[in-house]
Amino acid sequence: MVESNWFLACFLLVYFLQNGFDLWLERLNLSYCERQSDTAPAGFEEFIDDSKLARTARYERSKAVVAIIGTVVSETTLLAILLSGLLPLLVRLFAEMGLSVVPAGLFFFFIPGLIQFLVDLPFDFYNTFVIEEKFGFNKSTLKLWVLDRIKGGVVGTCLFAAIFSLLLLCIEGSPRLWWLWGFLLLSGVQLVLAILYPVLLAPLFNKFEPVRNDELAAKIKAQMEKSGIRVKKILQMNAGIRSRHTNAYFTGLGKTKQIVLYDTLLESHTHEEILAVLAHEVGHYKKKHVPKQLIVFAGFSLAAFYGTWLFIQWPLLFSTFGFTTMPPYAGLFLAWVFWSKAGFFLQPLSMAISRRFEREADRFAAETAGSGEAMAKALKRVAADNLSNLNPHPLYVRFHYSHPPVVERVAALARDSRP
Repeated sequence: MVESNWFLACFLLVYFLQNGFDLWLERLNLSYCERQSDTAPAGFEEFIDDSKLARTARYERSKAVVAIIGTVVSETTLLAILLSGLLPLLVRLFAEMGLSVVPAGLFFFFIPGLIQFLVDLPFDFYNTFVIEEKFGFNKSTLKLWVLDRIKGGVVGTCLFAAIFSLLLLCIEGSPRLWWLWGFLLLSGVQLVLAILYPVLLAPLFNKFEPVRNDELAAKIKAQMEKSGIRVKKILQMNAGIRSRHTNAYFTGLGKTKQIVLYDTLLESHTHEEILAVLAHEVGHYKKKHVPKQLIVFAGFSLAAFYGTWLFIQWPLLFSTFGFTTMPPYAGLFLAWVFWSKAGFFLQPLSMAISRRFEREADRFAAETAGSGEAMAKALKRVAADNLSNLNPHPLYVRFHYSHPPVVERVAALARDSRP
């Protein structure tokens, strides 16, 4: 049974504070968007008229409503798992079965994870086949959607099982220093995944090939040579089999680094705009944003591992949630829940770093082209094509936007282009 004490009160306070604040942010952002949906921002008239702005507001409302309901259901489910006595029951069951710490730990995480997955699945389905369909974005079939969830589940489960098993072995083998070995393990895995993702994982879900348009390919080659940039692979991805949304990204490290352009982006943008987007992605490479992000992540991870080491040595943590023993995997689960809630309030820091990197990449694109005009047009067209929220609330941006709002990016590009 759950034990009523001051720690449970603090835990629930953090839990409800985080979720309540996040739900309030969603409502605040939606209300702010709808109040600003009467007239398109100056300079956007060529791409976004008043009717499209109103359609954007409806799209934002549809997504926000589902997000709010989904969050309430998902978080209520997790809280029920924590307070129902299910977790101590699993520990006793695994002990009676004679399971060692690794398989017991894997099942201990897998069972709540499966429950959460099944609870979240209908909202994922509704978002894809109702909301995205209604607003003309969805291109996925039921078969493809199911295959994506199966492949994603298998890949995610295998990766988690491998990493978590090694972590549990570290805890068993080095109780006092496992936090350091765990940090080094996770950092190593993060580095390996950054290198291997483009060549091993991404192709499981999409097809990647060189840019098909010969004229555009020649322009890309000329731009790369002019800038002295050595990114060997500039690929297009068949994103259009799932959605009409447009995007581009830079990924990989070392010999696996590559720039990926959505086929939907290539179909809807001019060559000049595509070259500007390409220059933006190259800017991430030139400014070494991927390794910098890995370093930032490593700093957060080291603090989290050390804090978790202290946390799971605390008997009150276990007794509060009904455990009569102190299995390390149960402590890790409880620590994960707590840090995910408390860590939410550190999110503005990581988002601010990401937005700074995006601003640097925009500036690089403007410098490469000699003007920010093409990049600004590309951003406006992407915003129009994706029904992007042009007026997010500033506080919402701080917590949830890894990119500056598009209106701010366009204004900054205009300032950069002034003589």
